[in-house]
Amino acid sequence: MSSSTEPASPSAPSLRISYLLGTLDEADLRLSPLEQFRAWFTAAVDSGLQEPNAMVLATVTAAGQPSTRTVLLKDADPRGFVFYTNLTSRKSREMAANPGVSATFPWLALHRQVVIVGRAELIGRDEVAEYFRSRPHGSQLGAWASEQSTVIDGRSGLEDRQARLQEQYPEGSEVPIPAFWGGWLIRPETVEFWQGRESRLHDRLQFRARRVGAALDDAAAWTVERLSP
Repeated sequence: MSSSTEPASPSAPSLRISYLLGTLDEADLRLSPLEQFRAWFTAAVDSGLQEPNAMVLATVTAAGQPSTRTVLLKDADPRGFVFYTNLTSRKSREMAANPGVSATFPWLALHRQVVIVGRAELIGRDEVAEYFRSRPHGSQLGAWASEQSTVIDGRSGLEDRQARLQEQYPEGSEVPIPAFWGGWLIRPETVEFWQGRESRLHDRLQFRARRVGAALDDAAAWTVERLSP
């Protein structure tokens, strides 16, 4: 009998690191959640972290079935956090039925994450149009080519649709904005800043809104809480 030469699979319980890159004290926090997010986001960008604007979005159906996926943040302003997607996709259908959402920025290389819990709402079409026009030509066509979240027979049909759209709207021409494509705004109710610490005694500082629709840059509209790790 021949012995197997396959390497042993790594043992998940044995994969451990020590979180020693920083601390997060109340005195370290900026006055508002928007200021704090921007400070950490800038640090993530400056660190060379790949796609620091990637956030894991969790949505829930009206019946309570959750699902997650990664989307890209496109704006963070006093209203909240903005991303764009197909409005017939699974996430959009779920947000339309149940606007309660959560989003996590997993900046693991920095031993940090930001966790947002709030409500999702559609943004206006003027804002959608402004962002759509800023996208690369191929991405504009891709919005038309993909019926997001639907089952397809194979990749060839998707590529064929993209090729036909390229002929219809060559580089330099104006691509119309699909009515089924738009943007969502997450209005936070809480924004948690998590800093990994040694022995799993992590720092977790959370901004909690004092009122519905609190502006992210209004320090008086938020209270700070420390959460047990």
